[in-house]
Amino acid sequence: MNKNDRNATTFDLREEVHTLAEAAFHSHLISGHGDGEYDNEYQIVHDGKPRHMLLADARSFLNALLEQST
Repeated sequence: MNKNDRNATTFDLREEVHTLAEAAFHSHLISGHGDGEYDNEYQIVHDGKPRHMLLADARSFLNALLEQST
């Protein structure tokens, strides 16, 4: 995998995490979200605490939150 492929994969994962975070935010499961300090991180505010997570971990965390709410 070359650098461009990794960048595209990171972009796709970031977009997926952003979409999940928006759904969790609008369902009042999290109180905020946004890009992390580094390219492979995302920040999620849950229970009043900001959490910096790797993109893959953020996707898993948000999927679990959304599944629990249904």
